[in-house]
Amino acid sequence: MRANPLNGPAQDPRLDALLRQLTAAQATNIGFPAAVDIDYRNVAPLFAHLLNNVGDPDAYPTHPNHSKDFEREVLAFLAGLFRAPERWWGYITSGGSESNLYALYLARSRYPDGVVYYSTATHYSVPKAAHLLGMTTVVVDAQPNGEIDYDQLARLVRWHRDRPAIVVANIGTTMTEAIDDVGQIRAALDRIGITQRYIHSDAALAGVPLALADDPPGFDFADGADSICVSGHKFLGTPLPCSAVIALRRHTAHLNQLVAYTGCADGTITGSRNGHAAVMMWSAIHRYGREGLRARTYDGRELAAYTCRRLREIGWPSWRNPEAMTVVLRTPPQAVLKRLAASDQWWMEPCDLHARSQPNPDRPIHLRHRRCRWAA
Repeated sequence: MRANPLNGPAQDPRLDALLRQLTAAQATNIGFPAAVDIDYRNVAPLFAHLLNNVGDPDAYPTHPNHSKDFEREVLAFLAGLFRAPERWWGYITSGGSESNLYALYLARSRYPDGVVYYSTATHYSVPKAAHLLGMTTVVVDAQPNGEIDYDQLARLVRWHRDRPAIVVANIGTTMTEAIDDVGQIRAALDRIGITQRYIHSDAALAGVPLALADDPPGFDFADGADSICVSGHKFLGTPLPCSAVIALRRHTAHLNQLVAYTGCADGTITGSRNGHAAVMMWSAIHRYGREGLRARTYDGRELAAYTCRRLREIGWPSWRNPEAMTVVLRTPPQAVLKRLAASDQWWMEPCDLHARSQPNPDRPIHLRHRRCRWAA
């Protein structure tokens, strides 16, 4: 009988090799948008236990292996941050893609014949989710900075004004961290007379830091959003991909169903959900609080401004959107890309440098960052 390759000693050589690889890449890894300045080793003992937050966060399952108390605290914190009304509902998902799928699922449930509008700068998960749900989509051009073209949005909605409008607003686009103004989207729909509408704010990248700003842009529930999602592994830097999605309760109440064998209602997409992710998000929020997260926000923006300024000082073209932690710059030489393990796009994130090259040297690359240990 062949030995099971997973039943090895505690210090498996392949796991050691993976750890060495990750450690070696850390200093020059500026590609993927994920903070790494938060230490989550305090929750490591919990990995000896299954944590399955099956079903709704509000209902305890029949088994004790869950972290729903922590999940509810995370959701309540985010709901307050995004100025949700008294009646809201949400849950922690596997990532931004599931959160966007859930938001469009809610929109379709309310408006089955609705048309989904999103810009060319929208995350790829949105058209994928719309396809899975069988929804009609219309793509709107983005402005040079990545923000949606509001005039074109209005023209396209006018062509379909006999159908409800479902608009996905990007609150921090992947490549330039551009922000679509929910107030301007609402104004465009008002001018056309669209009363049947659903606006989802995809704030996976920048939702938390923007909500903590002195003068945040219009994107939350008080500004007219019907649902909002944020990622846990981006600004909060959880080592497990995860996200939180929150929506107005009137969009979600009719979708819950009681599942007998779990002992609780379930209005989620996946059913079984990662309870460790909820604890990690709670740990970051509990450790830093609003003021600590706010300090990380401004540290990140200051570093982005410094990076942009230094690039210009050495004669390398670069720019950033207002309040963004993303710096957009011209593609560097191949030798630099190779040293930074670049592939096909560029950016820079909190605490590390990752790179992905673009084949056309005249096209911009993106250096995204949020907060760097080495910034001092």
